[in-house]
Amino acid sequence: MEYENNTVVKEFVLLGFSQTHKVQMILFFFFLLFYMIILPGNILIILTIQGESQLGTPMYFFLANLAFLDICYSCVTPPKMLADFFSHHKTICYNACMAQLFFLHFLGAAEAFLLMAMAYDRYVAICKPFHYTRLVNRAVCYVLVGASWAGGFIHGITLFALTIALPFCGPNILDNFFCDVHQLVKLACANTHMVELLMFLNNGVVIVMCFALLLISYAVLLLKLQTQSSKAKSKIASTCVSHIIVVFVMCGPAMYIYVLPFQAVPMEKVVALFHTVIFPLTNPLIYTLCNKEIRSSVWKL
Repeated sequence: MEYENNTVVKEFVLLGFSQTHKVQMILFFFFLLFYMIILPGNILIILTIQGESQLGTPMYFFLANLAFLDICYSCVTPPKMLADFFSHHKTICYNACMAQLFFLHFLGAAEAFLLMAMAYDRYVAICKPFHYTRLVNRAVCYVLVGASWAGGFIHGITLFALTIALPFCGPNILDNFFCDVHQLVKLACANTHMVELLMFLNNGVVIVMCFALLLISYAVLLLKLQTQSSKAKSKIASTCVSHIIVVFVMCGPAMYIYVLPFQAVPMEKVVALFHTVIFPLTNPLIYTLCNKEIRSSVWKL
């Protein structure tokens, strides 16, 4: 067989969650419910922030951008996964697989970098309140959001380039419901040790560094609460706690998937499901439940 564009594999077979029709229908309606909450919930957050003048601060500007990223992120894997519940032969063509891989890591990394921008915003607001309007003005906000998207794009395109260069000429079965780098590398018919190392540096190290920096920044902020008034303590604590929950929900599954060695076990699928489907739901839930201003504005809208 001759290579064509470095590959003879034209499609990949996705094993999904279960081969039992009844179980698939139950899972379909369960995941559809999540999807029906993710999209309206994040759209509602964006409309609320855009429509309320009191929510015009940088913190809510970042939150609106995070909600938009969640909408984009939730359009990468769930639609294909839901459609596959009605298919007996679950496949994804090579080009669609590579596109899914790129957008998954592009948007996921952009969210991680945006969370770091939000941590910077909270740090300046609490630790340097008198310089806040100068250090976090509208221009700075645009730069930080643009940098988050640019950083995500570089991360995604790097993994995409490493993966698309691999030759696939044998097995094409993925024991998952979407395409991702750690499984695709195992299917390549070439020595992939160097590629796996580069992917680990690009994925695992970046995730761990983001997680560590975010935790350190919020730990500093929580320690700073000792010098604040009781009213300010309550407001700052609720904001920081909501951000910390989102950090754990996003980085926890990501570190399990990309830092630990891959294993074809059911737990891997559960964590991947949480990372790609459940995680985007946390933004509207956590921020509307933990933030009084958002909650009252949502009800007003």
